[in-house]
Amino acid sequence: MRIELFSIFFLFAATLLAQKTALVFEENFENGELDSKYWNFELGDGCPALYGWGIDERQIYTEDNIAINDGKLIITANYDEKNYTSSRITTKGKMEIQYGTVVVRAKVPAGHGLWPAIWMLGSDINTNQWPACGEIDIMEYVGREPNLIYTSLHTTDCHGDTVNSRKTPIENVEEDFHVYRIDWSADRIEFHIDDALVYTFSPEVKNDETWPYNKPFYLLMNMAKGGNFGGPEVDDSIFPAEFTIDYIRIYKS
Repeated sequence: MRIELFSIFFLFAATLLAQKTALVFEENFENGELDSKYWNFELGDGCPALYGWGIDERQIYTEDNIAINDGKLIITANYDEKNYTSSRITTKGKMEIQYGTVVVRAKVPAGHGLWPAIWMLGSDINTNQWPACGEIDIMEYVGREPNLIYTSLHTTDCHGDTVNSRKTPIENVEEDFHVYRIDWSADRIEFHIDDALVYTFSPEVKNDETWPYNKPFYLLMNMAKGGNFGGPEVDDSIFPAEFTIDYIRIYKS
């Protein structure tokens, strides 16, 4: 009888969980190429408006530095003794989200000067420029600071060298995949790494300057090189370097 009651309770709890969250987007990179229904390439060096993407980054973004192998997306950073190249993709104008849970499983490369990131920008960025549009950094890894994962937010109130940031130590982080997650609601954003809560952002005063997170955002994934944050120095012996993304899942309540 106890076993039957436990089974009923378990099924009831599972049903409630299913009702609470629904999978609304899943990318497993199984088709051998990027799905243009959801993904855009951002190309070049940021010119003319943002040379060096605004912070003196060294890379030129191309479509050739991205591949899908064995159900995984691979962004490869290269250097040919003349140009640093990489890739940057977004879901801008194609897949945007307001509130919910974003989960990404990824593996970062090692190397001084590398700066892989999974992040989000406000979808109104064309008319409400950064930092007013808001930025959510689900994860960033800076090769000059081994074994530390950044989770950060940028707002009009605090951006660039933002205080709204945490560095989480993960031993030998480059050696395996890790799961990065945000839980985003109308009043807070929680950051998790491998199911451990590492940072909660919920300012007491919420206005356009402190909380631009009440609107849709889109995803970005890239690997920069050098720049004011990732560098400035770059170790040219580390190339090619691969940033690998296994899957992306987005849930809504």
